[in-house]
Amino acid sequence: MLMTSAYGLAILLDLFVVFIGLRFLLAPYAAAAGYGVPANKDANAAYLSIKGVRDLSYGILGLALLAFAGARAEAWFMLIVALAPLGDTLIVLRHGGTKAAAFGIHFATAVVVLISAALLFAV
Repeated sequence: MLMTSAYGLAILLDLFVVFIGLRFLLAPYAAAAGYGVPANKDANAAYLSIKGVRDLSYGILGLALLAFAGARAEAWFMLIVALAPLGDTLIVLRHGGTKAAAFGIHFATAVVVLISAALLFAV
């Protein structure tokens, strides 16, 4: 049961990050609004695309680690990658986003990623 939960949560999180990356590539302004700091239409879309590529890469890397290197490698990856949503929390707060978005989206995501790491280490 623990193994199923650990792998299932890791796969779900990795696929969610792939989705976020694709959203930033395909609908960058809507994705930025969902992130918690809307981008002006005049803003350079390249920066939104950079976030899309980053997230897409993280999601694919997580899936590859789980498939080819196993739970322990994925656990270390999750532990390290939790820094991204923690940083996102600070970015949203620093750039005028709401506390609800900062903590309800990004900080909560970091907590779930850390839970995933703990489950994977326990497998």
